[in-house]
Amino acid sequence: MANHKSALKRIRSNEAKRLVNKYQHKTTRNAIKKLRELTDKKEAEALFPSVVSMLDKLAKKNVIHANKAANLKSGLAKHVAAL
Repeated sequence: MANHKSALKRIRSNEAKRLVNKYQHKTTRNAIKKLRELTDKKEAEALFPSVVSMLDKLAKKNVIHANKAANLKSGLAKHVAAL
């Protein structure tokens, strides 16, 4: 177990950040699933920018890799265009 004051604080802050990252990642995955299930083009076009924004934020914070975010955005853009 950590003995230093700074190490104990780091453990607490890491746990808090982990929970926030987990929540945001799960929320984004649900939004992606919702967008893929849509069949109405107008609804999909309305939801697409917010999903892209979520992916960009996750990539910026290194929750997901930047290339994975780019691949997901590309796939979702193709899906919306095909509707």
